[in-house]
Amino acid sequence: MLTKIIIESFKSLERVEVELGLVNVFVGANGSGKSNLLEAIGVLSAAASGRVDDEALMRRGVRPGLPQLYKCALKGAHRTPHIVFEAQNEQASYKVGLFNPLDDPKPAWRYHTESWKLGDEELAGRSHRMRTKPNPEAGYAALKAVDRPEGDLALALLDLLRNYAIFEPNTPTLRGISQELQPREPVGLSGGGLAQAVLALLRVIREDEFKAEHYRDFRALIDWAKSVGSCPAHKLPLSPSAATSKQVVRFVDRFMTEARNTLSGADASEGALYILFAAVMTLDDRAPKLLSIDNADHGLNPRLARELVRQICAAVIESKTPRQMLLTTHNPQVLDGLPLQDDKVRLFTVSRTNTGRTVVRRVEVNEKLLSMAKEGWTLSRLWVMGHLGGVPNV
Repeated sequence: MLTKIIIESFKSLERVEVELGLVNVFVGANGSGKSNLLEAIGVLSAAASGRVDDEALMRRGVRPGLPQLYKCALKGAHRTPHIVFEAQNEQASYKVGLFNPLDDPKPAWRYHTESWKLGDEELAGRSHRMRTKPNPEAGYAALKAVDRPEGDLALALLDLLRNYAIFEPNTPTLRGISQELQPREPVGLSGGGLAQAVLALLRVIREDEFKAEHYRDFRALIDWAKSVGSCPAHKLPLSPSAATSKQVVRFVDRFMTEARNTLSGADASEGALYILFAAVMTLDDRAPKLLSIDNADHGLNPRLARELVRQICAAVIESKTPRQMLLTTHNPQVLDGLPLQDDKVRLFTVSRTNTGRTVVRRVEVNEKLLSMAKEGWTLSRLWVMGHLGGVPNV
């Protein structure tokens, strides 16, 4: 897993350093820089894969933009022509500096510096001072990765980064009404292909008791459904314009009469679809081992959002297959679902200083926090009242 991420000169992140756990929740006001942080890892992911251009960025859920929009332009900020990113795990690190001229932007960013290390040993490196320079638009570490043995910690770091993506599902795509424009496995970045992913997960849990147990916990959150599954679209009462795929999510409502209690994803609540999406992203081995979900409280009642995050944390912590998640939210109740006594789960507040710089601070369980908890202060209340930071100045 990633233990640390360092970002310099990217959008509102003049210099930000974050030490990560397995489940990482970021809260803050709109425009505080939460999405910038997720996108910075997306740029680093593209760099680790060997090319940074709009196609590579969009595949990871990063909004493409001109260099002048990517480079930090805060008043008084140190003027550097480069954006710099670094990721570390227990023994390896990957750091890259990227350059693209403001006055003559190119389709692909150029590698200004690059360093891939295992401990103190540099496995691949470049700088602008090299006498013989490799292709500036091609990543050197991605090329050298073919020489590393399976199980190598440095290769594990690079692979973790390369498969990273930011998911931000929306209701029409989850329902199967809108086409997925950014397909991935097991679901697209907007939630497309949910029906196929649910079908695959239901098959897996027949043979995997751990996943079956946690799927039942997710499934219990859809309390109105007698059963949940997936079936061909032609077997459900669907308008021809209500499905873009042959497979759809199927619900059986336990309160409706037998002959009329079968619903498709197009008719069910968006909250139920989002719970299934979260279950897939947490339990399906095809999901990236490092991923972000932007706006993780999408379409959820506050209490349901709290319980869903509780289930995500439990499944990720207990899983034998390491998975690392970064979640952003604006829902205070989500905080009350976080078992912060476990160091694998971490909460961060994101805010802007009076000069516009993004600051990321970890909320740690300390004596003061425990004392306030005994007096009845929940994390959600502490955040809303401004005791944790990361709230709008309104």
